Parts: sequence; structure tokens; C-alpha cells
Amino acid sequence: MNANGRTILVESNRLFREGLKHLLAGTRFEVGAEFNTMEQAIAHGGQEGPGQDAEPALVITGQAIKAAADLQQLRDTYPSARIVVLADDMSVDMLRDAMGGGADGFLIKNVSPEALIQSLQLIMLGEKVFPTNLAAMLLDINAPSPQNSIRGLSPREQEILQSLVTGASNKMIAIRLGITEATVKVHLKTLLRKIDVNNRTQAAIWAMNNGFSAEGSGTPTRNLQAVSA
Repeated sequence: MNANGRTILVESNRLFREGLKHLLAGTRFEVGAEFNTMEQAIAHGGQEGPGQDAEPALVITGQAIKAAADLQQLRDTYPSARIVVLADDMSVDMLRDAMGGGADGFLIKNVSPEALIQSLQLIMLGEKVFPTNLAAMLLDINAPSPQNSIRGLSPREQEILQSLVTGASNKMIAIRLGITEATVKVHLKTLLRKIDVNNRTQAAIWAMNNGFSAEGSGTPTRNLQAVSA
């Protein structure tokens, strides 16, 4: 394993694997070892000797999960690592198995690069990152579709949510919308509750995953933009 890369990548699609390695190169998530299958990653972990250097900080798997037990075996092999599942599509069954197997994050492969990096940063801080709507369905809540979720936000809340994608502060949002910072804080608290996230960074990721861009007037768009620093 590359001493500078403490991420293990499990992905059978070589083209996708190479692209993800290139995306993560030079970041704290740089890939140090890669495998075609989860079985190979588990076997590799079993061959590692004792010591902290043998333990990766992050395991990213794009392999389809057939059962929670498969992921649990990966978790048992790398107990201290954060484990992230990259899925081809939004499947309730796969999310259930991912959560049951001890995954720290569940992301869709077509997530924007910016949202992926921010999600990995949150996961490494100890956060759990899962699609809000799918998680709600697992709790037998009648989760709305993304479009219905967006309609559940007021026009002002959508404007503030879109501003979060650009990384704007409360003061900047207040100036942009012609309202007070206190009003921004009230709207922000309400929209965080509506989309079921804990902070503005998670809200920005939710917005990007639901089609909001750094441009426009609060209407979702398919062209996802980067989050400003």
C-alpha cells in the first residue's frame, strides 16, 4: 500500500476505478490500494501484519452489495476504517444492507465530484452520510420524491439553500436577498429541519444532489456546480 494513500478502493469497473483514483489523487483520500472485488480486499486485510500502518483510514466500495453480511465482513477486516458504499442507483434494499453491514456512508456514483469530497470529509469527521429520502423509507416514512421535497421548501428557503451551494455566509445571503441576518438564521433553521440535515455543509451537499446549482433563482437544475471555498 502507498504510504501516502490510506484509502482502499474496491471497484470492478477499471475505467471508473481509474477515474476515481485520479479524482482523489493529491487529497487526504488518495488511494493506496485497489481491488476488483470485496473478497480480494478482505483477503488482503487478512494478510496484513499488526500495527497502525496496516489499517486504512477509508474503504470505498463500488461493488454491489448482495447482503449485509458481505459488508460486515469488510467491516470486521478493517474495524477502524470508515466504509463508504458507492452505488449505481438509489436502492432501498442496498441501503438497508449497507446500514446493516456497518457502512458510514452511502453515495450514488453519479454524485458530483465536489459533493463526493465534501461527503468524505464529513464521514472522516464521524458523520453518517446517507440519502435522506431512502433513509426515511427505511423507517417506514412515506418519503416524498426529490421534486416533492423541493416543493416542500418555501421560495425563500430555496433561495437560501441555493446560496449555501455557493458557500455564502449568512451576511452575504442577507445582503443578496435584502433581508436581515436574523431572518436568514430563522429560515436556515427551518430548512435544515425540513431536509433533515444537521448543518449548512450537509445542506449544500443535499442541494447539489437534488439539482440545485450555484447559478439561477432557486430552481433546481441538472448542472451541478462546485461549492465555493
